[in-house]
Amino acid sequence: MGQGQQEKVATSLAGAVSEEISASLAPVDAELERRYPGDPGTRQPVHTVYVPGDAFAADTVRSWGDRALAALDEHAPDAAAFAAVLGLSEELAEPVHARVRAKLEREPIEDLRVDFEDGYGNRPDAEEDKAAARAARIIAEAYAERTAAPYMGIRMKCMEAPVRARGIRTLDIFLTGLMEAGGLPGGLVLTLPKVTYAEQVTAMARLLDAFEKTHGLEPGRIGFEIQIETSQSILAADGTATVARMIQAAEGRATGLHYGTFDYSACLGVSAAHQAGDHPAADHAKAVMQVAAAGTGVRVSDGSTNVLPVGPTAKVHDAWRLHYGLTRRALARAYYQGWDMHPGHIPTRYAAVFAFYREGFEQAAARLSRYANRTGGDVMDEPATAKALSGYLLRGLDCGALDNGEVARLAGLTRADLESFAAPRRGDLTASA
Repeated sequence: MGQGQQEKVATSLAGAVSEEISASLAPVDAELERRYPGDPGTRQPVHTVYVPGDAFAADTVRSWGDRALAALDEHAPDAAAFAAVLGLSEELAEPVHARVRAKLEREPIEDLRVDFEDGYGNRPDAEEDKAAARAARIIAEAYAERTAAPYMGIRMKCMEAPVRARGIRTLDIFLTGLMEAGGLPGGLVLTLPKVTYAEQVTAMARLLDAFEKTHGLEPGRIGFEIQIETSQSILAADGTATVARMIQAAEGRATGLHYGTFDYSACLGVSAAHQAGDHPAADHAKAVMQVAAAGTGVRVSDGSTNVLPVGPTAKVHDAWRLHYGLTRRALARAYYQGWDMHPGHIPTRYAAVFAFYREGFEQAAARLSRYANRTGGDVMDEPATAKALSGYLLRGLDCGALDNGEVARLAGLTRADLESFAAPRRGDLTASA
């Protein structure tokens, strides 16, 4: 056949066949859209800091930043010393150290949870009432004065019978206090702990629905995180994955799944000395959470370490290396968020996050640029890979590991371009897979 000759195109199926198939799959199409809407495209904090309800104060965010800076000054006063502790390369030492210090000065905490559960314990009702109202007032003032962390909220007591009424009352007091102070802030986050049955998630969804109706809020305005701390939340009695049911039971309100390192480990009988985020039991639980949440828009968070960086410098360095290693391990496994329990953890949280994004950013930018411009390279990337590359760069930008200018210079793409690659249509991913 000569070049340029018109191709003959022939088909065998009547148009009605395609129409009938599409009609038969319409319920499936709707179900896919409902259950798997994809990532919301909003910023995900790199960590969550827990502060007991009685210890939370107006200066908590700034205080944690100052204490973290003081720990750096005392135990790793310059870039070379910090890099030596963590094993950072010479190229990363200065940029990571400088960005960590800048982050601690500008935005030391990305996500803060005022804790009314394990970190607070059982108190007289009048005392917890007062603490919940106080938390609402302080958070409302912080957002009004622009001193708040990007995300803030509370962890209430769970939906189990002994503490259910207390948890509901604390949540009511807190949310009502925010409403009376001017409304719910955009960064509001709530955490429901020790969930074992999907029905407890449904109860939380109904509770929030009732609050929204009472105050004339848009339905679905208030979301919440589900804390995975029991074996029953991973595997149900019938052998199915409970956590997948929980996401659906939230009726669109679930925003995250947070792994509870120590409660979950203890539930499985792991001895205290071996309760850690890299234990095989932890890896299994988080893998199930990750698969259950994939595509739903619900994000997965790793847990914490209870080894605190306190005491002599040698001991602090050991704790820093442990925390840095666990954080880097989690990032490689796509757990982009974790818990931090002490101000001394924040320097190594940001060091691990910044090193992770800066190490791979030039390669990711170059690959995405080649994909966007349809130029050759040594890797054949697809839309799904472009989604992963752009998501990587966006997370690096959000936390401060990367700057818009350097990404634009290397990738030749704006943030809007990155966002378009990070949220492709479902068909764009499946067509070339």
